[in-house]
Amino acid sequence: MRKSLHTVLAAFIIFSIGATSFAAEPTTPAATTAGVVNINTADAEQLSFLPRVGAKVAQRIIDYRKEHGPFRKTTDLMQVKGFGEKSLARLSPYLTVDGKTTLTAKVQSPRKPRTAKASKSRPTSSSTAG
Repeated sequence: MRKSLHTVLAAFIIFSIGATSFAAEPTTPAATTAGVVNINTADAEQLSFLPRVGAKVAQRIIDYRKEHGPFRKTTDLMQVKGFGEKSLARLSPYLTVDGKTTLTAKVQSPRKPRTAKASKSRPTSSSTAG
């Protein structure tokens, strides 16, 4: 009886800690910045509002759009040179293919914290010429 009581109590504590960590809503970039960019109608300036998209990448999107016509879905952006699954995942909260562009300021993408470089100890030469 005593052993099962401890097990139940431990399970309850673990569950309550897990529930509180899931209950806290994480802040996402989409939640902090409202707005989308229509990749079919946006000009280079509007496209450069997207995180990690500069003038050259915006121009590649426009050139692809002129050559192949409008994007049918946001995943078609992966056909543009330099866009893969990671880029699309990062940009998808801000992309649309219909409606107006409502994003009005550059979105800063969250960066990974820099890791401290491990100091490599260099062996010192203690041998003396003799």
